Amino acid sequence: MSPLAVRLLQSPTHWHDAAANRAHFQDLLAAPGELPSADVYVLPEMFTTGFTMDSVNQAETMDGPTVAWMSQQAAALGAAVTGSLIIRDDGYFNRLIWATPDGQVRHYDKRHLFRMAGEHKSFSPGSERVIVSYKGWRLCLSVCYDLRFPVWLRNQDDYDALLCVANWPAARALAWQTLVRARAIENQAYCVAVNIVGVDGTGLAHGGGSAIYAPDGATVVEAGEGPAIVQGTMDSDVLTGLRQAFPVKLDADTFTLDP
Repeated sequence: MSPLAVRLLQSPTHWHDAAANRAHFQDLLAAPGELPSADVYVLPEMFTTGFTMDSVNQAETMDGPTVAWMSQQAAALGAAVTGSLIIRDDGYFNRLIWATPDGQVRHYDKRHLFRMAGEHKSFSPGSERVIVSYKGWRLCLSVCYDLRFPVWLRNQDDYDALLCVANWPAARALAWQTLVRARAIENQAYCVAVNIVGVDGTGLAHGGGSAIYAPDGATVVEAGEGPAIVQGTMDSDVLTGLRQAFPVKLDADTFTLDP
């Protein structure tokens, strides 16, 4: 596999204003800066609305403006674009969209709903793990609270990188940093995690901390606590070398997950 360059867009969001957020993130996606072009661009969880429980009024459909916009951005950039939003589809889902420049769209519905905010009352949980393939890389898709459930995210020798988008509060920043790095180490996979910053419409502060960690937990890139656009490259030689030198999968437990 060739190296995969991944750009993380850590930003505040406009509360309940999808059009303003699309315009905002379009500017960030188009910002030339000093970074080389990336293969994957990662937006946060619920990037069109903020982390809201108003699913009925804020939901879009899969043929709505934001999914179309993501496909347009992927085509314009010649890269994959991913991030989650609220989708109405025989229920309401916190859905992570994966759009590629060839026009394909895959999605993952958040499995673990954050009951402390009432997410389980406003959304339906996903039932399937989703792993996408892109440029030879296998990426497991996840959303925020999923990070606390390592069995769901356990690498069964079926992915090379775990990708997580989030609205993780600043008050639990230590948990965020620990869990993201732990998921990389225990799964011997890169972990790509994007959080927001700023205070949302409920008054909750978010502290960023977006990062890419290598399969041994080493830092590839970190974004800090403020708005930032950072980029890191995942190297298949690093991945393969670690797995061959330290093959923990040979001693892994087998298990099944109940629906």
